[in-house]
Amino acid sequence: MGRGSAAPVQTRPQTTDLTDLKAKLFRGFADPSRLAIVEALRRGPLTVSELVRATGLTQPNVSNHLRCLWECGLVVRESQGRFVRYRLSDRRVDSLLRLADQLLTEVAQGVYACTRYSKPKEPPLRRVP
Repeated sequence: MGRGSAAPVQTRPQTTDLTDLKAKLFRGFADPSRLAIVEALRRGPLTVSELVRATGLTQPNVSNHLRCLWECGLVVRESQGRFVRYRLSDRRVDSLLRLADQLLTEVAQGVYACTRYSKPKEPPLRRVP
C-alpha cells in the first residue's frame, strides 16, 4: 500500500458496536410474547392462527410481534395458498434457545431470585380530564 492509500474497509463492527448489536438481538427475545412465538416456531412453521392457539396470545398481538421478528430477520414467512406460514429464519435460533434451556437447568434459581431483571412495571393509567 502506498502512502496515499485509503484505510482498509472494516468487515466487523467495532467491539462496542458489536456489543450493542448483540444487546439488540437479545432484546428481540426479551419480550415474553415474542419469546413465546419463537418457542412455538421451534417445533416448525405455523400460521398466525396456529400461533394464537399455541401461545394463548391474541391475533393482533401475534401479528404485531411477528412483524417485529420478521423485520429483525429472526423469522421468515412463506405463502402457501391462502395462508402464510412463519418459521425461524436460521436453525441457530433454535440452537441458541436450546443452550438457554441447558443453562437455565443450572442457574434458574439465581435468575428467578434476581431482582434486577424483574418485569417492568405497568405505567399508571392516565385519567381523562
